[in-house]
Amino acid sequence: MPVCSVPSPPFGGGTIRDVILGVPVFWSIDPSYIWIALAASLLAFMGKPLLDRQHLFRLLLYLDGFGDALFAVQTSNKVWDLGFGIPAAPVILGVVTAIGGGLIRDVLSKHQTLLMNRDLYPIPVLLGCTLYVLSIALMPEQRSVSGILCIVLIFAFRSAVIHWGLTVPHWLITKPKDD
Repeated sequence: MPVCSVPSPPFGGGTIRDVILGVPVFWSIDPSYIWIALAASLLAFMGKPLLDRQHLFRLLLYLDGFGDALFAVQTSNKVWDLGFGIPAAPVILGVVTAIGGGLIRDVLSKHQTLLMNRDLYPIPVLLGCTLYVLSIALMPEQRSVSGILCIVLIFAFRSAVIHWGLTVPHWLITKPKDD
């Protein structure tokens, strides 16, 4: 389980995405995002004692997984529509957007990131974005159905990871050599 105790607003990953795409950063166009994020941060700060309870923390992990699914598919769709030349761009930016904010949060708060432990954090997002891009490339008329199915897939996979504590097998982890 990750060690962070407060969720992060969806600024980090979306900001990284927009900077990479060379489009105006979403929150600079509509400042209401900033006010919503400030209110959410204040609520999280004030509610931190509640978040330390294990069942509420797990609820936040599930909500984070749902947010990851939404942001991943939305970003893959946005990048696809912008017409980037390689099909990997929507997948890569979908993953970066979905998990980027959490990585920034963990680094700034000096917590171990979910990518630096055995958690399967990015795998559901990577799988879902890949399937979404493949489906819209092969069946563009089914884009809405594909989007919904991939959101459900990402969330279901992430929920399974949380519920059963699924991790990367020990034998796949390389150990640093002692000098």
